[in-house]
Amino acid sequence: MDAESARMLGAGLAAIGMGIAALGVGNVFAKFLEGALRNPGAADSQQGRLFIGFAAAELLGLLAFVTMIILVFVA
Repeated sequence: MDAESARMLGAGLAAIGMGIAALGVGNVFAKFLEGALRNPGAADSQQGRLFIGFAAAELLGLLAFVTMIILVFVA
């Protein structure tokens, strides 16, 4: 396997990480809405944790994107 095909294979694997991060963001919001509908009184106190979970999942997606861009254009 030459270096160019290895780079593209690595970039494709990093793109899978972006898709998994998108699933994580959807899961964070789904679980928040599920809990808020079960206990509406506690929804306001949990909103900060919602945004922390969203930021963590989105950070993993951005890291996968940056890794993919580095592999394709820089390495």
